[in-house]
Amino acid sequence: MSTGAEADVEADADLVHDELEGVIGDRALARDDHVNAPGFVVNPDDVQDVLVDLRDEAGYDHCSCVTAQQYDDRFETIYHLKKYADPTDEVSIVVPTSLSEPVSQSAEPVYRTADWHEREAYDLVGIEYEGHPDLRRILLPETWQGHPLSADYDQEKPQIVTLSEHANPLEPDHRDPESDTMFLNVGPHHPATHGVLHVKTVLDGETIADLEPDIGYLHRCEEQMCQQGTYRHQIMPYPDRWDYVSSGLLNEWAYARAIEDLADIEVPEYAQVIRTLGAELCRIASHMLALGTFALDVYGEFTATFMYTFRDREIVQDLLEDLTGQRMMFNYFRVGGVAWDLPEPREEFFEQARDFLDELPAKVAEYNDLITTNEIFQTRCIDTGVLEPDVAKDYGCTGPVARGSGVDYDLRRDDPYGYYESLEWDVVTRDGCDNYARVLCRMEEVEESAKIVEQCLDLLEDWPEDDREIQANVPRTLKPDADAETYRAVEAAKGELGIYIRSDGTDKPARFKIRSPCFSNLSALAEMSEGEYIPDLIASLGSLDIVLGEVDR
Repeated sequence: MSTGAEADVEADADLVHDELEGVIGDRALARDDHVNAPGFVVNPDDVQDVLVDLRDEAGYDHCSCVTAQQYDDRFETIYHLKKYADPTDEVSIVVPTSLSEPVSQSAEPVYRTADWHEREAYDLVGIEYEGHPDLRRILLPETWQGHPLSADYDQEKPQIVTLSEHANPLEPDHRDPESDTMFLNVGPHHPATHGVLHVKTVLDGETIADLEPDIGYLHRCEEQMCQQGTYRHQIMPYPDRWDYVSSGLLNEWAYARAIEDLADIEVPEYAQVIRTLGAELCRIASHMLALGTFALDVYGEFTATFMYTFRDREIVQDLLEDLTGQRMMFNYFRVGGVAWDLPEPREEFFEQARDFLDELPAKVAEYNDLITTNEIFQTRCIDTGVLEPDVAKDYGCTGPVARGSGVDYDLRRDDPYGYYESLEWDVVTRDGCDNYARVLCRMEEVEESAKIVEQCLDLLEDWPEDDREIQANVPRTLKPDADAETYRAVEAAKGELGIYIRSDGTDKPARFKIRSPCFSNLSALAEMSEGEYIPDLIASLGSLDIVLGEVDR
């Protein structure tokens, strides 16, 4: 970047900071700037007023993530705010509370997505949120003793549960004679829940009167494990295991972007092209799986659609295996680049990739014949699972779930990283706001990803052999500056996958927080399903394309 351009960026940043200071005013106790965004410390009693003003006056309509953590002298909640119209315009609202009384105002009345995020903060860290409509555990059982990410948590202490609390957590299906409603369990052991998800459902006749997703069955302490690993080598294998079915490289990129931002590492251009190629192959594989399982959910189509999508997904998996050496747990990205260059002979890899791209348009047309024009499929999907744009934003929805509701938001374009900014492709949006729109959105995104892959292949084929640098010169031991903080995100197949890291000056993060797109998207399920029927619920859940490994982490 030229000196003049840098000066312009700094001037724009100063204007934004001045605007924020004007909105927050004397409610800002101090500044606590992060690498990615200006930060303002506010009083726990001023949270709602400050967030309302930032949303309504300054346009910060996207509560991207909520991070809770404990220091030696305080607890802290950080609200990472963005704008759907411009996600590079960010601000962090930092809310400290005392160790003796960790109580803060809830942000839920301002951003509905804060409901689940604050419940997780309470569950794992122990901060209480005044005014929260339903503050209780979300990942761990209600009987759990202590908060695992708090400083005084004893991992060796046995979890002793009284006999009265030892009841089956799945309440039996039953009918309430007074209200004439029926309680129905959906899951957690059911193929249509896409993992171990339990949906507590109340029916009034055949209509869903109330619904609550019960998550946490697959919680594996991913954030804690990352906090115990070194930046340079030990964290990178974990992201593959969040959305474990097909988004491995996209997950790895989320961590890579965060630590590279924190440590000021510049990735070689050639490595960025390879990253972009691999990421879009993963996106195609993910959407193929989503399409096949959705057809299975809504009209039991296993023999044709499901097997056809897996046939094509396997071709992508073959390409990814040639590139990374693995079919699922890739561990291919490295801090500062990728592990190795394209497989030899390169010509054979290019030929196989181009063969797949050449055949893809006919296959997409075949899917349209099989699925989107199917009368049963249309009946099940059109005008069901409706999620209006403003509601999608309120719940922090991203990815095809938001774009299927007409929310034109894609971090590859709006907060550019990798090589996306130099390529020709389009962001796909649909205005249907229903299950059908979300399916069409993913199918069209497959075609856009294919465009990106083809352009990456062209670039890699012509890249000078002497300039094929796959990794930056990264220190053997990474130790970012103490108290440096950043939140960075990428456009994963299911939406915005973000990572917050706080450094304490050592080679391991003091806090590592994962912002899962599936977590926020799933929180909107009740909004989409109430007033509809059980079959519509199954279709709506399938249209969200969740993976419980990423929801629960």
